[in-house]
Amino acid sequence: MSDQHSHQSFETRAIHAGNTADPLTGAVVPPIYQVSTYKQDGVGGLRGGYEYSRSANPTRTALEENLAALEGGRRGLAFASGLAAEDCLLRTLLAPGDHVVIPNDAYGGTFRLFAKVVQRWGVDFSVANTSDVEAVRGAVNDRTKLIWVETPSNPLLGITDIEAIAGVARQAGVKLVVDNTFASPYLQQPLALGADVVVHSLTKYMGGHSDVVGGALVTADEALGEELAYHQNAMGAVAGPFDSWIVLRGIKTLAVRMDRHSENAEKIVEMLVQHPKVTQVLYPGLPEHPGHEVAAKQMRSFGGMISFRVEGGEEAAVEVCNRSQLFTLGESLGGVESLIEHPGRMTHASVAGSALEVPADLVRLSVGIENVDDLLADLRQALG
Repeated sequence: MSDQHSHQSFETRAIHAGNTADPLTGAVVPPIYQVSTYKQDGVGGLRGGYEYSRSANPTRTALEENLAALEGGRRGLAFASGLAAEDCLLRTLLAPGDHVVIPNDAYGGTFRLFAKVVQRWGVDFSVANTSDVEAVRGAVNDRTKLIWVETPSNPLLGITDIEAIAGVARQAGVKLVVDNTFASPYLQQPLALGADVVVHSLTKYMGGHSDVVGGALVTADEALGEELAYHQNAMGAVAGPFDSWIVLRGIKTLAVRMDRHSENAEKIVEMLVQHPKVTQVLYPGLPEHPGHEVAAKQMRSFGGMISFRVEGGEEAAVEVCNRSQLFTLGESLGGVESLIEHPGRMTHASVAGSALEVPADLVRLSVGIENVDDLLADLRQALG
């Protein structure tokens, strides 16, 4: 993070970090440098270090500086998708014969990457309940290079004590990776708690408007940042300039959006807990949630994601999704509009039959920033 912004509050950094006024015109928003290559002043005479937009692009640079500032890191890197970011990280840090500890509750695409792609490359993995520090410690072996954590997790909203798992990682001499997508850096900053790398799907809360796909890596280790940047360029799955600009625009309102997401979610949880057709509500803001105390310690608030289980099993859960009207039936999350989905048939279909399989009666909500009374009315009619 630039020293210029290190003393500033999150809201100020979100608006100003990386967003330097254009030196030519004074434009207060960084331009979209929709360009592939750059004129050189003589062979090797690069202006600002720019030669080819896969290697670096000024609009992407602005986003990457902003990401580093928001997570309290030294280096941020933007990619074409969250999975592209994960792929770059894994191919940078792992080699055939290595081992990774992954969570028993994680995004289906992450599991698919490990189980169907990385494992074929000769990298093994073990599944552990990352909410249980001793379970993670027991899953580490002499070939382990990474411990991978999602907190809150997708879709069961499990909470991992980042600081405690960072201690396990340090003791074992391995790196800790935290997927911070559900929380966003506004609610949680894993690097400050001891993580080595933070992963984001920028598609979600960072972009915030369901109009862009992107991913990011952030680290506080400058040497690791250089290594990741080398592989980012060598592999090439970078964020384009327009996508970078869209994410930068979304980040400027991240703080106010996350406050509203969280406020709306808390009111919806109150209703769901009392509804006779809901058998369980999974939300770390509930005092009875097993990770509530840890979440309260490491998060600013509890976020806009809710999962719940319903009477009647899988078909009843599917019907709730189908009857919703204001909640849009769709995959993804983190946009200003509210979404509803059936994880078992949608985002987590790829984990069916594995240790990460999700309950068939589970419904997941991404609570938007609409008027909460309208959202409550829609859920009540959908539940019947």
